[in-house]
Amino acid sequence: MSFSERVIALIEAIPAGRVATYGQIATAAGNPRGARGVVWILRSSSKKHNLPWHRVVAAGGRIALREGEGREEQILRLGAEGIPVTEACLPIDRYQWDFRDTPWQNMVGF
Repeated sequence: MSFSERVIALIEAIPAGRVATYGQIATAAGNPRGARGVVWILRSSSKKHNLPWHRVVAAGGRIALREGEGREEQILRLGAEGIPVTEACLPIDRYQWDFRDTPWQNMVGF
């Protein structure tokens, strides 16, 4: 399974009401320095794979998207899932997804 396929599988597995960081996804997919690759995959594959892109945030719970480029939609979607966002940041310690015990770990290639 390629890095891209692992990233997509991880993002698909993020449950509603939880978030993961770009770095967390990259590390779990096998490339601890691949956060920018996760960004690229999200930009190029979110619509094609119907990914819950809004559940992926920057380190510390920051919303990385700029105004007019999806920031407002991401904040609205997270709010609809019960995740409060203030000043483009959310309480990551409360909402970060702990992926270590999820079913995707049993997938071939992980």
